[in-house]
Amino acid sequence: MTRQYFGTDGIRGTVGTPPITPDFALRLAHAVGQVLRRTEPRPTVLIGKDTRISGYMLESAMEAGFASAGVDVVLLGPVPTPAVAYLTRAQRASLGVVISASHNPYPDNGIKFFSAQGTKLPDAWEVEVEAALAQPPQWADAATLGRARRLNDAAGRYIEFCKSTFAPELSLRGLKIVVDAAHGAAYQIAPAVFHELGAEVVPIGCQPDGRNINDGVGATHPQTLVRAVREHQADLGIALDGDADRLQMVDASGRLFNGDELLYLLADGRLGRDEVVPGVVGTLMTNLAVEQALAARGVRLVRAKVGDRYVLEELHRHHWLLGGEGSGHLIILDRQTTGDGIVAALQVLQACVRQGCSLAELLQGVTLFPQVMRNVRLAPGVRWQEMPALQRAQAEAEAALQGQGRVLIRASGTEPVLRIMVEARDAALAERWAERLARAVAQPQPVVEKGAA
Repeated sequence: MTRQYFGTDGIRGTVGTPPITPDFALRLAHAVGQVLRRTEPRPTVLIGKDTRISGYMLESAMEAGFASAGVDVVLLGPVPTPAVAYLTRAQRASLGVVISASHNPYPDNGIKFFSAQGTKLPDAWEVEVEAALAQPPQWADAATLGRARRLNDAAGRYIEFCKSTFAPELSLRGLKIVVDAAHGAAYQIAPAVFHELGAEVVPIGCQPDGRNINDGVGATHPQTLVRAVREHQADLGIALDGDADRLQMVDASGRLFNGDELLYLLADGRLGRDEVVPGVVGTLMTNLAVEQALAARGVRLVRAKVGDRYVLEELHRHHWLLGGEGSGHLIILDRQTTGDGIVAALQVLQACVRQGCSLAELLQGVTLFPQVMRNVRLAPGVRWQEMPALQRAQAEAEAALQGQGRVLIRASGTEPVLRIMVEARDAALAERWAERLARAVAQPQPVVEKGAA
């Protein structure tokens, strides 16, 4: 099924450049409305957004598009992506819409959708929407136009939901926590959640101006959080990204913990309470040390393609509950239907409070292997899978690592680049093999013309 507009996480691009324009947003909403009305006479959709200045423009355009298709709209204002997933389910809405480009800088924006159950929609639905986009609009008349209203307490409802995922017999009293919301969608919500559970909260990255989202703050720039934790002598730091579905954490010493480590901590915490954890889902990039630590606890790790969409697919396939990526997308399916940075942070804090241990103490048995990355530009027409020099170098690297490391080679989905990752206990060894593999790719290669056998 070929899609022109939808990527792995909705539709995304630079504002003012197709498809992130107001006319396309209107047509997209109208097409989605037409698809919804095939199975429901009077659908209702929820629209949430992050703090980008372009969100107002796209929100207005989508509101008009839905109304013109006879679809009612509920405007949530700035709320995290996972809040839209939750509220769509809680409000019994037909669909949830998120206007956000997640961790991207403010000139970008995007549009993605959640089902009535608060889950990602299948490829077949996206294909159906694109087919509707190619058809002439069917404008509703005045009598059947959709109506719009605001859900004024959307943030408060989501705050209460987040708090409900934290064990009621526990609290965060006595903890000083720096909360970095990346000047994004959780700028009011995240500090409130942790404060209402008892923590002393130091907010940073909580003053959005429409243009500073993810700018030197948040989960993609965790050194800002590291400095703030040390400066304020806090016990912990929590960094979210612009739409608050991604998490990084820092302990009192300023040590940063990524999504791989936090995923292991979540699984280990459940095992410590005699809960069954048959397996967890990571990605091709999940650190080998985490896989080995999970195996030592009798937990299987399945690797999905990079992207939280693929992690979710594997979780549903195996009927498991825990999955995530090193970037900080953590999915806990018995707490939330999608990745949720605040909910994941609460589950980590719950494990720390229950056991009276720091993050470092809970993860003392896990030492991440160094991962060395190289990006090598590919010439047009070159088939990297058929490069003899690269095949030889990869075979030699894997033999040298002998189960104490990994080699991962994959093409970028967005640019003509080959991504090479070598992981090993010895950083120098990983560096050496990554460089050798990169040189093998850079060697002159026979160019295969398009259409050649």
